[in-house]
Amino acid sequence: MTRLEEFLGPLDQGIWEVAVPKEAVTEPLDDGWIRSRINIPSPGTLASYRKGNYHLHETATEWRVHYDRYDPTRHPLLHLIDDAPLILMIGETFLALVTNARTARNGETTRLVLEGQRRTWQFMVLAGCAVLLAALAILARPIPLFAAAVSLLVPLLIAGLGLLIVGGGISLHPPGVASMGSVFLGVCVVALGFSSASLPVTLWTMIIFVVLAVWMCASAFVSFRRVYRERRSVPEGVFKRLGLGVLSLVLGSLIVLAPQAFLTLMLDLLALVLVALALVFIENGAELRRRMAGTNTGRRAAGTEA
Repeated sequence: MTRLEEFLGPLDQGIWEVAVPKEAVTEPLDDGWIRSRINIPSPGTLASYRKGNYHLHETATEWRVHYDRYDPTRHPLLHLIDDAPLILMIGETFLALVTNARTARNGETTRLVLEGQRRTWQFMVLAGCAVLLAALAILARPIPLFAAAVSLLVPLLIAGLGLLIVGGGISLHPPGVASMGSVFLGVCVVALGFSSASLPVTLWTMIIFVVLAVWMCASAFVSFRRVYRERRSVPEGVFKRLGLGVLSLVLGSLIVLAPQAFLTLMLDLLALVLVALALVFIENGAELRRRMAGTNTGRRAAGTEA
């Protein structure tokens, strides 16, 4: 009878990640592991869980666990700065999408293909084409689309955050108000979201740029300090950490020195990610169609023999 926690000792000795075969763990995850809905995409990940500073990725054959320096539920800002810098988010997202597209081309069963069994291959191909058209639209008219997205999405995101706060203050069992303060705060945030729709796009753009610049410069500072202090004992690798710091500093400086160029670069990267996502949908739809055709051919052959 073995639990997953019995294999996590190397993480306390400076190892970056532990991969445990599923067959080696005989006990189910205990209640301390909470499923995490928001994560940096990782190739092959079926689900993600957190337990304090432990971050678990479940794949088809393994439990992959690494140790975050900051628990996002307690220190969300420090977690974003140190454990999840923006450069890492962009890189890991693109890598996960490209990996999924590659595995689909190789004919391997991926999570998206399995989900597609409950849909139709036509829908997946059409979804891929729609995402590809969105990427082309961003490349053709990046600035107008950015302005429209900011003026619409930012107020909706603020209002949505307010609704989440309101929901946190309401109890369903038994029904009633569990926290009047949370409900009041949530209503205020919702009102702020709707009222912010009247603010000019240039103001929102400046606010977004300031937040991103502070985020990336802080990530660069933390990365450089960690490399300087810990030298070669950096768990994720000194060169990877140094590279994250350099890229974060370059993009943070670019926001200040050439905001127009930074915006164009970010929109181009978004279009590239969307192209990779479109390939995932199209490849998985085509793979599903091939499998369905193979299954139907096998059934017809069996019926002919009978």
